[in-house]
Amino acid sequence: MEFKILVIILVLLGGLYPILLNIFKRKSSENTIPDSVNDIYDDETYAKWRSYNAEHSRLDLINGIVVLIVTLIMFAFNLFSAFASLFPDVFAWKIISVILLDTIVSQLISIAFSYYSTMVIEEKYGFNKSTLKTFVIDQIRGTLVSLALSLAISFLMAGLHSWLGNYIIILLALVMFAFSLLISFLYPILSRIGNKFTSLEEGELRDRLMKLLTDHGYNVRDIKVMDASRRTTKLNAYFSGFGSTKTIVLYDNLVNAMTTDEICSVFAHELGHGLHKDVLKMQIMNIGNMLLIGVAAWISLCEIGLHEAFGFTELNYGFAYLLTGVFLSLIQPLTGMLINAYSRRAEYRADRQAVTEGYGEAMIGALKKLAKENFAELAPTRISVLLEYSHPPLADRIDAIKAQLRKENK
Repeated sequence: MEFKILVIILVLLGGLYPILLNIFKRKSSENTIPDSVNDIYDDETYAKWRSYNAEHSRLDLINGIVVLIVTLIMFAFNLFSAFASLFPDVFAWKIISVILLDTIVSQLISIAFSYYSTMVIEEKYGFNKSTLKTFVIDQIRGTLVSLALSLAISFLMAGLHSWLGNYIIILLALVMFAFSLLISFLYPILSRIGNKFTSLEEGELRDRLMKLLTDHGYNVRDIKVMDASRRTTKLNAYFSGFGSTKTIVLYDNLVNAMTTDEICSVFAHELGHGLHKDVLKMQIMNIGNMLLIGVAAWISLCEIGLHEAFGFTELNYGFAYLLTGVFLSLIQPLTGMLINAYSRRAEYRADRQAVTEGYGEAMIGALKKLAKENFAELAPTRISVLLEYSHPPLADRIDAIKAQLRKENK
């Protein structure tokens, strides 16, 4: 079998998928806005959204094409093995050299497009609050984190494979799952890097949020406000923490833009996720995804011909890590569709919880404000929703909330 041709075909198919998604997304701007959300943008703002969407779509399309071309060149001309040959013939350096080249090239492309996206497009439409200094620091931090994670996974693969040989699949899947849980557990700590958190001041909002959760058996460690306005005008909020103990985190933009009822509706929605164990269920579904990663890694590690086809004289664990990503680029869109289908169902159910808590109308108002401030797409093409949306289209969510309100008011 000609492994090189096979891998290059897989790289090509995996790179064409996001380009295809972008094409579907671009068509969304031609769709008619549903009546339930046609009051979010006035004519001038909608024209601005179409322009904003077109600019981002065009940038994403160019980004996807550049990434695909560069990746094809690196694989076709054996640049990974050539770069690795410049380093000492030592086990650790064999891994580090490949990951280092991949990180440098991918991050240079990412930084260039991120700069244009953040400092040009987002700035043009009034969303960017990042200074050049903040942007540079964020990019350096992101590059170092990306490099560290890639190296950690590569050395983990090497250690497990040296220990277990070709019986690596199940254990690697379990270790990767544990690793993903660890990252989730550490997220509240990692999020503090470069962000400032302050406790929400005493008052009605704090009291109502605390009561909303404690009435359902949750312990609220604190309610924090994050200084997101230093980087963006967009709105967000989330829970952090595992089990019944939670910390509520609010973007300062959210606190300033929404009413008390609307903020409470957002967390009544999040409460719905907690009551139905949606995060846990998603993690269980993720085990299947991790098993697929284990299979992809097993193929990448066990077939030495895959490495020899690209100029290596022996198994290179750094290159095996990259090959695993190539295989997953075709597998994960399929698993992602299934997980996203469950996620959309869970979002409807969480919205119903907001209605049950008495925040149905407020939830509609909150969703509309979130959509407006985040410049959301109001009429996505159905194929785009099916392939990549983790949340239902806004119009569908509002229609479902109104139906639930009518049901409860009978």
